[in-house]
Amino acid sequence: MRPVLRLLPLPFSIALCLPAFADDKPVNWDLCPIRDAIPSFDPATEGKPSADNAKVRAARAQEATAIEGDLLSGTETDAEYKGNVVLRRGDQYLNADNLLFQQEQGTYVADGNVRYQDGTMRVIAARAHGNQDTDSHVIEDVQYQLVSRRGNGGADSINLNGAQGQLNGSTYSTCDPDQRVWELRSKRIDVDTDEGWGVARGATIRIGKVPVLYMPWIKFPIDDRRHTGVLYPTISNSGRNGFDYRQPIYLNLAPNYDATLTPRYMSNRGVSLGGQFRYLYENGRGVLDANYMPSDDLLQEHADEFPAEEIDPGDTRGMLRFAGFHNIDSTWQARANVAWISDPRYVEDFSNSLYGTSASSIISTVGVFGQGRYWNAGIMADTWQLADANLNESALPYNRLPRLYLNWEQPFGRWFRAGLQAETVRFQHDQVSFGGATPQQVPGGSRLDLKPYVSMPLQGASWYITPTLAWRYTAYRLDDGFAADPLNRFPDSNPTRSLPIASLDAGLFFDRHTEIKGQRFLHTLEPRLFYLNAPYRAQDDIPLFDTRPFTFSWGQLFRDNRYSGPDRQADANQLTVAMTSRLLRESDGHEKLSASIGQIFYFDESTVVVPGEAPVDSGKSAWVADANYSPTDRWTIGTSYQWSPKYHSKDLASVRARYLLPNDGVVNLSYRYRRNPSSEADLLEQADLSFLYPVTPSWSVVGRYYHSLLDNKPLEAIAGVQWDSCCLAVRVIARRYVRNREGDMNNALQVEFVLKGLGSAGQDTERTLRRAILGYNRDDLYLVPPSNTAPDPDDNDSGPDTTP
Repeated sequence: MRPVLRLLPLPFSIALCLPAFADDKPVNWDLCPIRDAIPSFDPATEGKPSADNAKVRAARAQEATAIEGDLLSGTETDAEYKGNVVLRRGDQYLNADNLLFQQEQGTYVADGNVRYQDGTMRVIAARAHGNQDTDSHVIEDVQYQLVSRRGNGGADSINLNGAQGQLNGSTYSTCDPDQRVWELRSKRIDVDTDEGWGVARGATIRIGKVPVLYMPWIKFPIDDRRHTGVLYPTISNSGRNGFDYRQPIYLNLAPNYDATLTPRYMSNRGVSLGGQFRYLYENGRGVLDANYMPSDDLLQEHADEFPAEEIDPGDTRGMLRFAGFHNIDSTWQARANVAWISDPRYVEDFSNSLYGTSASSIISTVGVFGQGRYWNAGIMADTWQLADANLNESALPYNRLPRLYLNWEQPFGRWFRAGLQAETVRFQHDQVSFGGATPQQVPGGSRLDLKPYVSMPLQGASWYITPTLAWRYTAYRLDDGFAADPLNRFPDSNPTRSLPIASLDAGLFFDRHTEIKGQRFLHTLEPRLFYLNAPYRAQDDIPLFDTRPFTFSWGQLFRDNRYSGPDRQADANQLTVAMTSRLLRESDGHEKLSASIGQIFYFDESTVVVPGEAPVDSGKSAWVADANYSPTDRWTIGTSYQWSPKYHSKDLASVRARYLLPNDGVVNLSYRYRRNPSSEADLLEQADLSFLYPVTPSWSVVGRYYHSLLDNKPLEAIAGVQWDSCCLAVRVIARRYVRNREGDMNNALQVEFVLKGLGSAGQDTERTLRRAILGYNRDDLYLVPPSNTAPDPDDNDSGPDTTP
């Protein structure tokens, strides 16, 4: 007798057609009941879900089907099983009260408590009948539960004919059947498993008993194959944009490239069209983003507010950005990250965060880069574009067209390491216009910088000494424009500079075992000395192309130059004395306490400076201190402090505290202060409070208040409430934040409904909260939080990468 094989896998593809709407975002199911909507029928056949359904089906086809029942009657061609009929094949299990199979006609009837189970789902039906030869089947009064991912539902009937299927009166939800917070219902769903499509008619999403969305007709994929179609919209409201609606449309162009078009309507500004094109091939990938706005009513406001900028309210606005790479071979890779914006206020107007307002320029870079065991090198070019209307092109860095660099370091024998840092650059600058005058060309030049060095790293179990001797040679070829300097600062068009640089880095490690309140700790003491000697070389006749003083910090204590580029090499005769101590819990390595303090002793005055900078007097630098302490596993307290003995005042102060509340709550509090040690002017003074406070397991409140004490004004304020259940989450937040450098504020209201396992509607409030509240997602405390400047539809409106 031919066993019933084709019936077993049929419900699998059908039950997945409704949850095919679901997104891939990880969902929290902690509030869900432990019980299953449909309990397991046969634990012996519980299988592990597989991501490759084709492989699962192929493996099942190789296995035999075992059939058993209480009573077998009929003939060889017309077999009838009665009483607890069970079919097993691999991880598949089918149980019914009765099963009739007519071999000659190819028909079967299974009735009475029909139950099906495999590694991905469980199904209950009142009756199933069909024809194996014509591959037609009818399943009546169906209930199902997904095992591979949460989800359950039912259907009045399922009609199948080969790859074609029809579900009548179907439902789907990730909620518990006893607490149907939301449910997706459809009068009829047609399914084609060969094409990978489903078409739902009369589909309704209900929250409770209230229908919130009706879709008379919708086409959707039922498997992992990509299809052209409409994605979930984004809806928001803000004081600047008004009602804001974005509707992404996905275009599946080919297996290795696709596109997304995003028409957008802003009631206060107008319409725009955004787009993204992605491609992927064996040796690389790339993404092209674009946005076009034919008319922006916001430009009229800018024209009225800033008449000196001569803004044309009728201008079109837009941006282009491309990021991609190509692997030439195992050593070399070509990369590009280029961007263009239509006007300097584009980033400000299309950004919904503080980070967009802090961007003064955007950079575009293309190049070829290589890396080996002892070296890395590259040839590249980069250009800058202004992204701040309050500045002019003179504030932009020089373009590097091109730049070649090589870094090499290799051990020689047991005692020595030799290396080379080499770079050659051609600097160019865009023309600069002051006050509407004729644009003037800013002179540029070329630079060659070579820094060979040799070191002898000596170390033991508790000590190290690393002497290093380097020689730095830098040569320039300046454009003729420098000779026209009215102050005659650059008399030589080919200046050079060379000098030796010697350093000695040494440290010790002391540790001891100690016990505090019954816990065992490893206590360390780590003194460190860093001596630096570099003779003075006159460098005032060298222009500054890409060189600025480093901000004084802990890392500056151990650098051999206090400038960021080769245009200045500081003279030095100095010694850094530093000490670090740690308290490590032996049971798990947790750092209970860490404290560091250090200071530089200047034996001679350092007279190499950049314009506007005072020489570094002999004596002592500011004390640099940093400490972190965890009173408990929930509390973390940290502070950074710099105190100047010359001015008897603090240059920097930072205090931060974090408390982890139960149920994934968190409170952050910080204070930051910085002053200019030369002019003694206050640069910033800010306080920041943020929190996620769970009131109940379902309700929580979120907030942030970020305030500038120096200006006595808020920078960002967020207040919101969250409600979470097993299968539905709702977040409502109100924001008020600085939207431009003039200090103008913007108000926004963001609402998001998350139907867990189906998708979300509204703006991505989670991204906003993760960036505003460190620890909102607990993993962010240990992993990398979302980028502050990376492209995101809700953050930068498909704007370009920016450099604050």
